[in-house]
Amino acid sequence: MDRCAIVVDPLGTGQEYPAAFADAGVETVAVLSTPEPIPLYAASWHPENFAHVHVFDGDLETLADLLRGYDPLCLIAGSETGVELADALVELVLPGTGHVPALAAARRDKWAMATAADAAGLPHLRQLCSADPGEIGRWLRDTGLDQVRLVVKPPKSAATDNVHFVEPGGDWRPYFDQILGHTNEFGLRNDAVLVQEYADGPEFLVDSYSVDGEHGLVDVCRYTKVRRGDRIGIYDLVDFLAPGDPDVAAVWPYTQRVLDAVGVRNGCCHTEVILTADGPRLLEVGARPAGGGHQMISKMATGTNHILRTVDHRVRGESTPTYDLVQHVCSVVISAPHAGVWRNADLFSDVSALSTYALHHFYFGDGDALPAPAGLSSMVGWVVLATTDRAALEADYRRIKELERGMVVEGAHTCGDDSPSG
Repeated sequence: MDRCAIVVDPLGTGQEYPAAFADAGVETVAVLSTPEPIPLYAASWHPENFAHVHVFDGDLETLADLLRGYDPLCLIAGSETGVELADALVELVLPGTGHVPALAAARRDKWAMATAADAAGLPHLRQLCSADPGEIGRWLRDTGLDQVRLVVKPPKSAATDNVHFVEPGGDWRPYFDQILGHTNEFGLRNDAVLVQEYADGPEFLVDSYSVDGEHGLVDVCRYTKVRRGDRIGIYDLVDFLAPGDPDVAAVWPYTQRVLDAVGVRNGCCHTEVILTADGPRLLEVGARPAGGGHQMISKMATGTNHILRTVDHRVRGESTPTYDLVQHVCSVVISAPHAGVWRNADLFSDVSALSTYALHHFYFGDGDALPAPAGLSSMVGWVVLATTDRAALEADYRRIKELERGMVVEGAHTCGDDSPSG
């Protein structure tokens, strides 16, 4: 193999790149943005899968000189932690093959995303990012948002890390204090806090792949999430939609405008949008492949995914404007009712007997201490269902949720509801 692809932080989903490129006769070179992967990604780091591994030591120019020596086909981000370094390196190694350099911050920081959407004239959620609680308090009073539902979260994290719901007129300051100055799941210190109005409506995951600013649709999923107490965004169901679904028609044109606004031109993007009564509203974008096992289920549902689209483009020069739904697929997420010790893990022992069962994984077993339901990293496990029979899939989903309600977890219990969150 003489040709190579360079992947910055090939972690999480990004670990799938070496095999996909190898199938196309291309070696993969890894670049790590930090000496060691963050704990969230540590288990997915497999240096043996790469022809060469380089670690960024702060000297961008020297690293770029070294990487140019490979004469690579492409330089791309493999995970969220690699987005910023990949953006910086690609302009030095393969200029013009990445995204718009001047908008790099808008592809990583939620406040910069909102600012870019506003500059592009896109409808967006009202929000403010600040390290000053006094400034946030004044802004809330001046806009009248102090009497509506709010969301408080870090500006540069992901996977619903430290995302909190505030009732109308409720006290947002404890969550502000919980976030500011603390290290998030991506190993970054939260130097500010984002406060935004709550978006009411269904949430959609819109995966895209862009070539020279032309955006192709990879898949669209409807997220079902629940709220328990002050924590929102607790995953319940990820359900793939057909490209002709009316909800796809509602969110895809808006998402393409978002991609333009944040400067996406070449490569993967994972955009989350709420479809409110007033139309779509941006939650966030991720300029990298979708994570959390999504590549696997995307291929099951559509026959392709972000990883394969990347290889098609970078190696073969191919691009695809949309996708086909070859079967109904959903991922059912299992969460604990509250933190404590799990006493009946055998509850799910027969889940593989469901008529639409495809695969499952549980991170915990009987006698294990379960985390309180919070973000994606707190899930107990998941079950993937796949079939051409939509009614059978929905029946099996309901059965899994019935089992989930029967979980016996001994320990502290903080009361909260299971209402859907948008």
